[in-house]
Order: sequence, then structure tokens, then C-alpha cells
Amino acid sequence: MPFLLKLLITNAVIIGCAQLGRKLPTMSGLIATMPLTSLLVLLWLAADNPGDYRLFSAYTRGVLWGIIPTVLFFVAVWLCFRRQLTLPFALSAGFGVWLAGAVVHQWLVK
Repeated sequence: MPFLLKLLITNAVIIGCAQLGRKLPTMSGLIATMPLTSLLVLLWLAADNPGDYRLFSAYTRGVLWGIIPTVLFFVAVWLCFRRQLTLPFALSAGFGVWLAGAVVHQWLVK
């Protein structure tokens, strides 16, 4: 599948979710946490590497265990917003927590 088509489809999903978030933020959050991006990546991997089940397995294992740092990111950001901290602070805290979780993730999945 051509790169430009992959780019257009992926961006359409992200932009559509952001647009929906203006009117239905909780629904947009639900859609954003769906395995849409993981599904798209798996489809792109399958299109470029048909039948490479070892690659698919390694990717899905990374996604499965990557859920933990992602949850930690959102918990940190949510707690910051509950305390009415600024967006830059909340995102910095969230990414700091995510980065620590990602380091542990990479260490564990090797």
C-alpha cells in the first residue's frame, strides 16, 4: 500500500477523533483508546510483510505490555487536571511517567 495512502488514512482517524472530541469528549476518548492505531499499524505491517507472524507476534506483545505505561500517562495527566494544574505541567508529568514506564517496558520485553 502506498505510503501516502497510509498517511491519509491514519491522519483521517486522528483528525476525526479530535473533531468528535469538541462535542463528545468522553466518546472521543473512548475511540482514541480503541486499538485503532494499533490496528492500522498491524495492517500496515501485514501489507508490507505478509505472513511474518514472528513480527506480528512481537508487535502485539509490545502493544500489550505498552498499555501499562500508557495507563500511567493518563493517570498522571488526569491527576494533574484534577488539581487544576496547567496543560504543559500535566503533559510533562504524564510524559515523564510514561517515559519511566517505557524504559521498564523495553527492559522487560527484551
